[in-house]
Amino acid sequence: MRARVNKDLCIGCGACAAICPQVFELGENGLSRVIADPVPAEAEASARDAADGCPVGAIKIEE
Repeated sequence: MRARVNKDLCIGCGACAAICPQVFELGENGLSRVIADPVPAEAEASARDAADGCPVGAIKIEE
């Protein structure tokens, strides 16, 4: 499974990094970025939760 962040949509709220710090972090530009590609098996559920919790729908999960 892979996670992707649409930089054009991301507002840098940090919800994804708070929900799933194994996969997401806020970069120097203040926007989210993926730090684990592919997503580790033990983080798949929280990565999905992070995608669902993104207020602007900037995170997409690819199975």
